[in-house]
Amino acid sequence: MGKALEGVRVLDMTHVQSGPSCTQILAWLGADVVKLEAPTGDITRQQLRDLPDVDSLYFTMLNCNKRSITLNMKSDQGKEIFTKLVQESDILVENFAPGAVDRMGFTWERLQEINPRLIFASIKGFGPGKYEDFKAYEVVAQAMGGAMSTTGFEDGPPVATGAQIGDSGTGMHLVAGILAALYQRVQSGKGQRVSVAMQEAVLNLTRVKLRDQQRLAHGPLKEYPNQDFGDEVPRSGNASGGGQPGWAVRCSPGGPNDYIYVIVQPPGWAPIANLIGRPELAEDPEWATPPARLDKLDKMFELIEAWTQEHTKFEVMAKLNALNVPCGPILSTRELIEDETLAELGAVVEVKHPQRGSFKTVGMPIKLSDSPVQIETSPGLGEHNADIYGQLGISAEDLEALKTAGVV
Repeated sequence: MGKALEGVRVLDMTHVQSGPSCTQILAWLGADVVKLEAPTGDITRQQLRDLPDVDSLYFTMLNCNKRSITLNMKSDQGKEIFTKLVQESDILVENFAPGAVDRMGFTWERLQEINPRLIFASIKGFGPGKYEDFKAYEVVAQAMGGAMSTTGFEDGPPVATGAQIGDSGTGMHLVAGILAALYQRVQSGKGQRVSVAMQEAVLNLTRVKLRDQQRLAHGPLKEYPNQDFGDEVPRSGNASGGGQPGWAVRCSPGGPNDYIYVIVQPPGWAPIANLIGRPELAEDPEWATPPARLDKLDKMFELIEAWTQEHTKFEVMAKLNALNVPCGPILSTRELIEDETLAELGAVVEVKHPQRGSFKTVGMPIKLSDSPVQIETSPGLGEHNADIYGQLGISAEDLEALKTAGVV
């Protein structure tokens, strides 16, 4: 059986992270993703380089399984070639500043004229309205989508999350929209516009905090460890934010990531009390029930931490899992990239690269039983010019002339 998106051509005009994270998923699903770059290339080829004159990990880890062509969209010949590329594509994806594609001469109306079946997908910082022309980056989206105001500790400043929910999070939302439009095209025969705003994608991922904002109207949020509540959802440290209390507690030997996150469900308290050497608390009316423990969650986790500090996080994980207590050690980036199980699952893969030798990257997180994914290296700048432009009827001689003229 072929790949899920085999036969689908994606013209990828994205750059940096939000757009490329989307088109990489499409490539892993089997689409032919043709990355269209200016002759100078995606800016991330040069950003945060660890090796001189070699594409950065920033670029390689977001552009696996794609093909690369170069094109100067400011030239008349470039616009003519772009028109042919649009005619041959199923999906066009871009994450330029608002209005950039329009200024190139390719409004949505013009693109529909060129190819009525085209799905035109865009990522922008904000939706239509007072913010729509503002620039947005990862942490700007986190700030304006509600994530930062609710992340961190009560007595500290707002904190950005290490997970790239603004960029890659928006890219994953766009994947869903593209696939829905592609499916609808089967029924309608027509393409359509798909757009996702970074602010709205982050907001969607912060929905439980909007839930709690509305609950505040009826009193304090009892599952939060905070003492005081105003009219906004407070930062609550490592509280779970759900119905079951959880916290990150320290473990041996006391390094920066020697912690484990423990969730105390109602059936789990008695086994935990026995494990930490306080069996009497399993029957003590002051501790035995969730309501009884609710006003002393900090003390409860202090008791648990007194025990966990005597063991490593992996020892604690084994002991708690044996009792069916949900928990998870805080895994560092080094532990993740070296994790044998993640390697076996294909969650972290090693990819051969012609200049860098090899690099590790994330694997395909979406598993399809009949469409396995082989992660391939990112393309060199313009590596597939001859292949792609040859399919458009541009000869090798003409291509060389276009290169000399700065068109490709």
